[in-house]
Amino acid sequence: MSRIVGVIDTKVANTASIFAGLRRAGLEPVPVGSASEMAAQEAIVLPGVGAFAAGMAALERMFLVEPLRDWIAADRPFLSVCLGMQLLFESSEESPGVEGLGIVPGAVTRFPTGVVIPHFGWNQISSDSEFFPSGDVYFANSFRATDPPEGFEVATCNHGGEFLAGIRKGRVAAVQFHPEISGDAGAKILSRWAQW
Repeated sequence: MSRIVGVIDTKVANTASIFAGLRRAGLEPVPVGSASEMAAQEAIVLPGVGAFAAGMAALERMFLVEPLRDWIAADRPFLSVCLGMQLLFESSEESPGVEGLGIVPGAVTRFPTGVVIPHFGWNQISSDSEFFPSGDVYFANSFRATDPPEGFEVATCNHGGEFLAGIRKGRVAAVQFHPEISGDAGAKILSRWAQW
């Protein structure tokens, strides 16, 4: 029997894609649209595509900001993807004045001038962590975080300089790329996270 995982439906993400990836990892995803629905889950995924401000506005509209902070602080199984990873930080240059979840210290910044923006397509990640396999994964981002947070395992990528491709601490993980469309490397990450 598949383990059920709640996927927060912010309406600013391609949930069909992440649902398919989670099913391939042996999980049964269900949409989550409220704090009460989230509380009933064993594990939570926060996907996201689009702007930082829109992502935070969606979480606020769903009254999920504090429940998410509490969930992560309790080290309950959690995975955030793409914009979902950026929302874990305190702020983003994309949306000045908008506060993020503040789970991870620091700000998300724009890629430097002189490189192609958005950073779109396949790029290689590397890590000393067993959780993150080395290999090519699929990105679609114009902003990134660069400072490794203390106490987290990290995966990095290079596009105009090194940036964080993924972070993990306990049962909480976040990736800047899209594991559900990242071939073998992405499938390994989803399968490893599914062992919570």
